[in-house]
Amino acid sequence: MTISPRRAALAALAAAASVALASCTVSTAGVAMAATTSGNAPLDLDRYYTQLLDWGPCAPFAGTDAERTAFAAPGLDCARLTVPLDYFEPDGRVATIAVLRHRTTATAQRVGSLVVNPGGPGGSGIALAAQFGAAQQDGPFDVVGFDPRGVGASTPAIDCVTDREIDEQRAETDVDTSPAGVARIEEENRRAAAQCVERSGGADVIAHSGTRDVARDMDVLRAALGERKLTYLGYSYGTRIGSTYAELFPGNVRAMVLDGAIDPTQSTADSAVAQMQGFQKAFEAYAADCATTDGCPLGSDPAGATAAFQALARPLIEHPAAVRDSDRTLSYSDAVTAVVAALYNPASWPTLTTGLTELKAGDGTTLMTLADAYFERSATGAYGNSQEALMVVNCADGGTPDDPAATAETARRVNEVAPFQDSGIKVPAIHSTCSYLPVEPVTPHLPKADGLPRTLVISTTGDPSTPYQAGVALAEALDARLLTFEGTQHTIALQGNTCVDTIVGNYLIDLSLPPADPRCGPGTS
Repeated sequence: MTISPRRAALAALAAAASVALASCTVSTAGVAMAATTSGNAPLDLDRYYTQLLDWGPCAPFAGTDAERTAFAAPGLDCARLTVPLDYFEPDGRVATIAVLRHRTTATAQRVGSLVVNPGGPGGSGIALAAQFGAAQQDGPFDVVGFDPRGVGASTPAIDCVTDREIDEQRAETDVDTSPAGVARIEEENRRAAAQCVERSGGADVIAHSGTRDVARDMDVLRAALGERKLTYLGYSYGTRIGSTYAELFPGNVRAMVLDGAIDPTQSTADSAVAQMQGFQKAFEAYAADCATTDGCPLGSDPAGATAAFQALARPLIEHPAAVRDSDRTLSYSDAVTAVVAALYNPASWPTLTTGLTELKAGDGTTLMTLADAYFERSATGAYGNSQEALMVVNCADGGTPDDPAATAETARRVNEVAPFQDSGIKVPAIHSTCSYLPVEPVTPHLPKADGLPRTLVISTTGDPSTPYQAGVALAEALDARLLTFEGTQHTIALQGNTCVDTIVGNYLIDLSLPPADPRCGPGTS
C-alpha cells in the first residue's frame, strides 16, 4: 500500500471525554506488564517485556526539517524500544524501535495510551503521533507512535538505494523490451536485492522486516508503556499491523480502529489489481469534477479523460517535460505518480488540474512537486526510506510469484482495470526484485482471532487505495463492527467528519459501538 500520513484532529476525543468518563478504562500507566506471548513465539522474552523506556528529547529522532520543527513542540518525548531482530532467537541481534509520545495534560480524564500508525508500509508513526498530539491538546489519551522496524528512525534501517540512485530511477525513460533489455532489467533487479541486503545490515534484517514481527514489536511496546491492553488506531497498511496483532494477541486488545483496510485474503497480485481499479474510479471522479470547470485540461467530456491524459503523458516517455528552476525533468512515471498522489483526497484535485494544465504547455513543475511529495523528497534532494521499506515489507508479507509470466499477467490486469496509467508498452515477463530477496512471504489468509473483543473497521465507498470491499472482508473476518463512509478519499477517521469522529471517539473512550451498519457521508461533517 502507498503512504498517506494522516493530519487529523484528535480534539474530537477531548470533547467526547467529558461525557464518557463514567465507563472509561482505568489507566495502567507505570504498571509493569508481563508478557502475554502467543502466536507461536518463545516465552523467554522477559527482558524485552519488562524494559523501562528512557524518555527524552525528540530532536535526535528527526530526519527532516519539518520533523525537527514538529518534534520540538511541547508535550513530546521520545525513546527507543529494544526488541529481538528474530523473536525465535531472542538472545541474538536486536533492533531498536523509535517511539514518540505526546503526553496528555488531562491526567484526571486519562484513558491510557493510544498507539497510532499511518500506513505504508514505510510510514512514520512518530511523525503521525506528533501531528495527532499537537491537535489533541488535553484529550484523554497519551498519543504514541512508533516507526516500524526498518523504517525511519528505527534501527537497523532498510536502505536499498542512494538519493542519487532514486533520482536516476525516477528519470529513467529506457523502455527496452527486447531479450537483451529484459536480461538487463533482471540483472538490475538482482543487483538491487543484493544492495538492499548489504546496505540494510544483512539478510536477517530483510528476512525479519514483515508485519508479523512488527505486530510482535507492538506488543512489547504495549507492555513497556505499562498498558494491560492495547488501544490502537491504524490506517491503510496500519490495518494489516492491527489485524495481525489481533491474530497473534487477541487477549491483549482493549480497542482497535482499522481504517482503510487491506483485504487479508488477497494475494499481492490481486491486491495490486484491486487497488489500481480504485484509482481508476477516483480518476474518473476527478475527471467528472474537472469537466464542470472552464479550461479543464482533460476536456469537457469525462468519458474521454483517460485518452486525454494518455495523450498528455505518453509523450513524456521520449521527451520528459522541463521543470522550472531545475535541471530535473518530469518523466512519464513521475507524471503518473503525481496523479495517483492527488487522487488520495479531493482537496488535492485543484493542484492536479494546475499541474495538468501546465503539462499541456510543456511545464512539469507542479506535477513534479506532487511526485516529490509522494516520494518524500526534500528540497535538498534527500529521501527518507519509506519507499524502500514499502518494497521490502510488501515482499516479506506477500511477495510476488517467482514466475515472470505471473508478473507480466499482473501488469496486464492492472492496465486493463486502470487504463489511465497504461503507458502503452507491454510489460515483459521478468523476475521482480522480490524474487531475489531473502524473504519467506506469508500466505494470505483470514485472521483467526478467538477471544478478540469487538473492534471497529471503517471503509470508504470510493477509497482509491484500499477498496471498500476489503474493509467488508476484514470486518467479517474479525467479527468487527463495520462503519461505512460514503465518499471518495483514502481513510476518514478523526479528520473532521462529525459523524465518523463521534463514533470513533465513543468507541475509543468508553468502548461504545454504534448499532449495526452505521453509515456516514461528507454532509455529516
